[in-house]
Amino acid sequence: MHSVWKTSILFTIVTTVLLGLGYPLLITGIAAVIFPHKAAGSLILKDGQVVGSELIAQSFTSDKYFHPRPSAAGNGYDATASGGSNLAQSNKTLVTRIQGSVDQLSKENPGHPVPIDLVTTSGSGLDPDITPDAAFFQVPRVAKARGIGEDHLRQLIEQHITSRQLGVLGEPRVNVLDLNLALDGLAK
Repeated sequence: MHSVWKTSILFTIVTTVLLGLGYPLLITGIAAVIFPHKAAGSLILKDGQVVGSELIAQSFTSDKYFHPRPSAAGNGYDATASGGSNLAQSNKTLVTRIQGSVDQLSKENPGHPVPIDLVTTSGSGLDPDITPDAAFFQVPRVAKARGIGEDHLRQLIEQHITSRQLGVLGEPRVNVLDLNLALDGLAK
């Protein structure tokens, strides 16, 4: 009986070290060599400074910038508190928040339907992308705030649309941080 316990304990220790430490370290090392940008968090640099990540949304509230999806992560876009609100569609708090967002956005761009991703949070609360429709919806506000022609902004959005992966996976999308950095680049 003593031998069975000893074998079980040793097996647990060995598998924990191999699979809990060794394998993750090996895969992380391989990723750092093969995909260094992605393994380092897909960080975006501007003038040598990290301004964000391609993978995590940031809050943009100025009318001069395109806005991301709303966030339910912590106090908003908090990577340490990733998660959705978990409110049901029938929850009064959720319905009131969404209706308030729809009303506000409808005033910004009257006569145009508000894209759903501008009023709903993603599952993580940190989705860095919006649909092309959501980006195009915001063009009048950004154009007015920056004094840039709407056609010029639409072309900029077209240049920043990422297609479906492998032509079939996911939906076309626009990375908000990348688009806003390009927008700032227009001023230079």
